[in-house]
Amino acid sequence: MTGRPRDEYAEFDRPARRSRPRTKRRPAHEDAVGGRVVTIDRGRYTCLIGDGPNTRRVVATKARRLGRRSVVVGDVAALVGDVSGDDGSLARIVGVRDRATVLRRTADDDDPVERVIVANADQLAIVVALADPPPRPRLIDRCLVAAYDAGMTPLLVLTKADLASADALLADYRPLGVTALVTQREDDPEPLHDLLAGRTTVLVGHSGVGKSTLVNALVPGAGRSTADVNEVTGRGRHTSTSAVALELPWGGWIIDTPGIRSFGLAHVTPDRILDAFDDLHDTVADCPRGCPHTTGAEDCALDEAAGQGRIDAARLASFRRLLDARQGGED
Repeated sequence: MTGRPRDEYAEFDRPARRSRPRTKRRPAHEDAVGGRVVTIDRGRYTCLIGDGPNTRRVVATKARRLGRRSVVVGDVAALVGDVSGDDGSLARIVGVRDRATVLRRTADDDDPVERVIVANADQLAIVVALADPPPRPRLIDRCLVAAYDAGMTPLLVLTKADLASADALLADYRPLGVTALVTQREDDPEPLHDLLAGRTTVLVGHSGVGKSTLVNALVPGAGRSTADVNEVTGRGRHTSTSAVALELPWGGWIIDTPGIRSFGLAHVTPDRILDAFDDLHDTVADCPRGCPHTTGAEDCALDEAAGQGRIDAARLASFRRLLDARQGGED
């Protein structure tokens, strides 16, 4: 035989590009296991599968099929692959079950992109230090707006009462009917037990207000880092770098989040805040079309109702303060 040697693999030519029929059908993953996402670290999602003594911790990645869809702490994820939880094992998140609630914020008040913080929480605990660092009422108002928008029950936790009085701050929020608890350093956290039992509560607040200290007292062995407030700037240092969900010994969950510096509310409309005020909701039916319900709004039915004593004037003022909080940032 002469010429070029015969290529024994020539008969196995690679098929032409796109010769394989395309399909939009995707695997149903009927064998997927549900797991609660408890923390996220650099693209790795730690999930808890099972209940009680049978609970196991599984590390997973997000499947490409989810695209840019976010997976956040509190989500109930559908997991496939190696869900044994053994060292070195890695599962895949192929779906997220419908969320009961979503706590979200934007980077700024004019930013149209919403960022989901946590999912499936039913209570928002706004942790505020009475001193060191000093309270920022406007940020409290913005967190309240986010809670009402998400359909979550707000809870005000005032810490460091040994350094300053809570009376003025409590008076400001009494018309809103927000449950408040005042604590000080070295206090027994037991008064919080009844407020947290059977609920999923997310803690938000500035760095240095005592969120991680509360978590360590409520969940033995949580090991959340704590730090003092900077004496020069008066701000706390970021000790928690990611959100983490922890199960409470007496039932329920608590989610600790990193300290926040701002809480954008570009996604919130006045009507969504109004939904949380049953005593005002019926009155605005008499407002002219497009009424913003703010102070000085022309022909706003809320003013007439307050003047006639049909609604509480202090509560109306608090509602309008929340509307104002959507504009202009913090203090």
